[in-house]
Amino acid sequence: MSDNIDIQLNGETQSVAAVNLAQLVVELGLEQRMIAIERNLEVVPKSQYDVTRLHEGDRIELVHMIGGG
Repeated sequence: MSDNIDIQLNGETQSVAAVNLAQLVVELGLEQRMIAIERNLEVVPKSQYDVTRLHEGDRIELVHMIGGG
């Protein structure tokens, strides 16, 4: 039995094992300092990623910033 949940990630359904936003960042292989996350139309401060739980059907918008010159 899978413990994965389905969320909407940037408009696409995705099955994830993460239980909070911090785990989602790791699962996606991203660097936390270079992203911004909105959960169900509310921007989540980076300081809250560990305590912001994911639930079935959550709508996550994730923006990954890319540095350059």
